[in-house]
Amino acid sequence: MRPVMTAFGRAVWSQLHFRMLLLSVLPFVLSIVVWGFALWLYLQPMIDGLQAYFIENDGFRFSNDVLMWVGMGALKTVVVPLIAMWILLPLMILTALIFVGVMAMPVIAKHVGSRQYKELETRKGGTFLGSLWTSTSSFVVFLALWIITLPLSLIPPLTFVIQPVLWGWLTYRVMAYDALADHADAAERKIILRKHRWQLLLIGAMTGAMGAAPTLLWLGGALSVIFFPLLAAGAIWLYVLVFIFSGLWFQHYCMEALKRHRATEAEVQAQAEHAAPKLTQMLVIDAVIEDRK
Repeated sequence: MRPVMTAFGRAVWSQLHFRMLLLSVLPFVLSIVVWGFALWLYLQPMIDGLQAYFIENDGFRFSNDVLMWVGMGALKTVVVPLIAMWILLPLMILTALIFVGVMAMPVIAKHVGSRQYKELETRKGGTFLGSLWTSTSSFVVFLALWIITLPLSLIPPLTFVIQPVLWGWLTYRVMAYDALADHADAAERKIILRKHRWQLLLIGAMTGAMGAAPTLLWLGGALSVIFFPLLAAGAIWLYVLVFIFSGLWFQHYCMEALKRHRATEAEVQAQAEHAAPKLTQMLVIDAVIEDRK
């Protein structure tokens, strides 16, 4: 637990660095441009399509019954826009994740490595395609679980359980790979991810709780629909900040774990080299004794 909290303190300190604060600007601006254009073109057609589907399949009666059952009957008048927003939310997460992963994580790795881990050799065990595959495959699983648990997430107590778990798993999968991509080779990355699996999952769960904060912006009922553009911008900005801090936390923990792993490997190798002459001498003595027999 101590290494996790030590990495947390270092991540907080790194987050306050001007370079890291400035790092959130470009992914945020790009996400706003992408989603501003997408919402301008497709939001209303999407809402109209959902409205038509609900009318044709008697969806309003079913949704009203569910909302009344969970004590949220006041949302029945805005259920279609809310569903549209909740569908768009994971896509916004993906956009922020891609922009941060592509633009921020290399800067984070260089920033942390050059300031605190200069002695660590960079072995380039990760690749851009490997990072892209890890991010994409993890998000596909995340999206499927998001959709399955979406009705449960409308119940406030479960929101604080489901969201952190999903976020924790996603950030663990994506950030741990990127944090080790430059400095660790493929074998070292596998060893560290296996040996420190639970600590990394803990960091993921704690950052997952932070990642659940933007979700609370969508629990405002009708106000969420009215102020949707502002809430979308605020949510994207919070996602970017959470992803950058998560990257810093994972980076510090993984670099320290890699440093300790290499120190242990060097110690074992030194002991083996020290023992090798003695072993050779013993084999020679055994051979001489055998010859004399």
